[in-house]
Amino acid sequence: MQSTDLRNKESGKIWHRKPSPATRDGIIANIIHNTSDYHPKVLRFLNVAFDGTGDCLIAGDHQGNIYVFDLCGNRFNLVQRTAQACTALAFNLRRKSEFLVALADYSIKCFDTVTKELVSWMRGHESSVFSISVHASGKYAITTSSDTLNIRQSVGIQKVFFLPLSNTILSCFKDNSIFAWECDTLFCKYQLPAPPESSSILYKVFAVTRDGRILAAGGKSNHLHLWCLEARQLFRIIQMPTKVRAIRHLEFLPDSFDAGSNQVLGVLSQDGIMRFINTQTCKLLFEIGSLDEGISSSVISPHGRYIASILENGSLNIYSVQALTQEINKPPPPLVKVIEDLPKNKLSSSDLKMKVTSGRVQQPAKSRESKIQTRILKQDLTGNFESKKNELPDGLNKKRLQILLKGYGEYPTKYRMFIWRSLLQLPENHTAFSSLIDKGTHVAFLNLQKKYPIKSRKLLRVLQRTLSSLAHWSVIFSDTPYLPLLAFPFVKLFQNNQLICFEVIATLIMNWCQHWFEYFPNPPINILSMIENVLAFHDKELLQHFIDHDITSQLYAWPLLETVFSEVLTREEWLKLFDNIFSNHPSFLLMTVVAYNICSRVPLLNCNLKDDFEFFFHHRNNLDINVVIRQVYHLMETTPTAIHPDSVLHVFVALTKGQYPVFNQYPKFTMDCQTQERERIRNDELDYLRERQTVEDMQAEVDQQRVEDEAWYQNQELLRKAEETRREMLLQEEEKMIQQRQRLAAVKREMKIKEMHLQDDVRRRFLKLQQDQREMELRRLDDEIGRKNLTQNQEAVAKEMRADADAYRQKVDLEEHMFHKRIEAGEMQSQKTQKWKEAEGKEFDLRSAKKASALSDAPRKWFLKQEINAAVEHADNLCHKGECRYPAVQ
Repeated sequence: MQSTDLRNKESGKIWHRKPSPATRDGIIANIIHNTSDYHPKVLRFLNVAFDGTGDCLIAGDHQGNIYVFDLCGNRFNLVQRTAQACTALAFNLRRKSEFLVALADYSIKCFDTVTKELVSWMRGHESSVFSISVHASGKYAITTSSDTLNIRQSVGIQKVFFLPLSNTILSCFKDNSIFAWECDTLFCKYQLPAPPESSSILYKVFAVTRDGRILAAGGKSNHLHLWCLEARQLFRIIQMPTKVRAIRHLEFLPDSFDAGSNQVLGVLSQDGIMRFINTQTCKLLFEIGSLDEGISSSVISPHGRYIASILENGSLNIYSVQALTQEINKPPPPLVKVIEDLPKNKLSSSDLKMKVTSGRVQQPAKSRESKIQTRILKQDLTGNFESKKNELPDGLNKKRLQILLKGYGEYPTKYRMFIWRSLLQLPENHTAFSSLIDKGTHVAFLNLQKKYPIKSRKLLRVLQRTLSSLAHWSVIFSDTPYLPLLAFPFVKLFQNNQLICFEVIATLIMNWCQHWFEYFPNPPINILSMIENVLAFHDKELLQHFIDHDITSQLYAWPLLETVFSEVLTREEWLKLFDNIFSNHPSFLLMTVVAYNICSRVPLLNCNLKDDFEFFFHHRNNLDINVVIRQVYHLMETTPTAIHPDSVLHVFVALTKGQYPVFNQYPKFTMDCQTQERERIRNDELDYLRERQTVEDMQAEVDQQRVEDEAWYQNQELLRKAEETRREMLLQEEEKMIQQRQRLAAVKREMKIKEMHLQDDVRRRFLKLQQDQREMELRRLDDEIGRKNLTQNQEAVAKEMRADADAYRQKVDLEEHMFHKRIEAGEMQSQKTQKWKEAEGKEFDLRSAKKASALSDAPRKWFLKQEINAAVEHADNLCHKGECRYPAVQ
């Protein structure tokens, strides 16, 4: 597994060598994000999403950094810094370079990965958005938060998403009610019925197949409900293992050949393990994650090739589905096997009947006793044609396993650990191993993490316990510098079973590491000499090249042995190699070293520098392990007996049952001397540490006293400065008070002057007001006098007009009386009289009008009066002159 640390870089490679994911974990790369500050910290990834092609994904951490990972181009790029945590992501929009991100401020933003610009900004939610579902067309998206689509306060939304390949929206609520809505009209198409009460669980997570027909629902239970959306009914309930108590995430694994009717469902449970099951057969296919490195969330690519999982430690794992399903997709073993190694005269045609038609192998017709007959047939073959010395525990046979190994090149992954335990004949001494474990961590491995910094704490603990158990078993292993390198690949392989791990390593040391400790603490010169002799026999040119460049067996052989090839081989290659090592004589391991050198002779002959040779034997090289294994078998068969390692190494010997054997294959005198020397050095070191601790304590006291004295002096200096500062502040305050008093006195003077001016102004205005009031009173009196005079004049005029009117009426009456007396005077006189009357009438009207006007206007009255008098006088004058039309009044 390759690990990539982003380290605040904006771009770079995801992996630096071509990934080779192992079948067991299938991890392509592990991506972590550590800051490069003085105190580095881990930036945890929160969300991840694939694009429509499935070859690119985006991931956001809790500080708002969003990265795009191109799995085909092996590149990552920082596309946005939002400065706040993202709560949901979507990367399968219509425009392939755009993605949606929901942020902690309840907003949703759309960014472009190419231009790194903000495309749009959407608001409306009042709580965090926890899911974004994009329509198949990429034009629409549904965002869900706890504040939306609530019908009642107690019935909140769980999830809303588009069904694939349709315009249907599925909404799932906390009361297990599931509704289907039309996307365009938001018309409710249907509602799924309630699940049966006997199996009712509170749904929290959902998943739909790519054809939109099957809905999987789960919650806080180990049961899964499968709904048929076409029939709208619950058709299957799957019970997960008892380890599963709650389901945190569900997602179907796409397959290019199932037309969208996905049958493999990924189930992420509360223990951080995602189990993939077949919904038809209800079988567990594989799983990812572990108890130590649990998964918090996971997303599967649309084409089903990758799985991106965010671990609980905040890192991001990318899995290869092909590697995880490699064992599942392997074709079944052939039903007809060639048994050329068996004597033909011992096998009759009636023992096994097979028919091959149309290229297919057919089995005999099954009967009730078919299983029993098959088992008896296997036992008969074993008993008749294989020697008992090849019999192994658990009913296996070493010879048959070797035949199987030569045919396939490796053991089946599913049964490899079982075969290894049988080949090594592990006793599984639980009591003896427990006594070694109870002794605790050996003092030689207390600080193992400093020399071997292993990322996984569990793996480090297992390695520490295994090495401590080996050291407690034999004291030589407490001083073996290469023991961690030798044990680590087995610890990583058997980390979940420490007893088997210990016994495999102990068996390896007792058989395949024979005579390794005779020259301790130096490398095993005798073993390296045997390897050099074999190499000299089979490839003199290569050995001469090593000699010419001063390259000894300690450089071209010992690094391979002390690491048991774990540095130069991948996991799959290493497992295949040890399938063959554990199935053969202990000399097979030494022959493998020779074969590795011979198969690498071309690049080795081109090396001229010692550093190049060292690099070659400590790193992986472009070498086919199958070719190496074939070369090993060739060397085992063609090497002369005189130089063959099997003449020196004894045959395989298993560990004893009950108690482990004593391991003392090392020079005791050297070990005792080293132990005494080490004890002396340890005591000297303890004395030195104690003296240094005493000196450090004294120095610490002196430093503490100096710090206290400096602090006291600093405190006194601060107090003095504070006192001076306060004195200066008091002087400044007094000066400010004097200035304020002066300004206050000046203000008072100004206020006094202003008050005097104001009083003068008030006095003047008061006198003027009194004067104005006097004048107004005089004018009022004048007006009153004028009104009174006018009233008197009006009364006098009215009295005069009444007198004139009375006189005029008397005159008119007199004239009428005279007119009646003189009407007979003649006709001529009547016209004159008529004229006179008209003149008199006009005169009367004029007088009346004038008198009326005189009532409203006294001056005009006087003028009218003059006019009337003038008119009367004029009339009298006419009468006196004889011009009067009427006779004089008698």
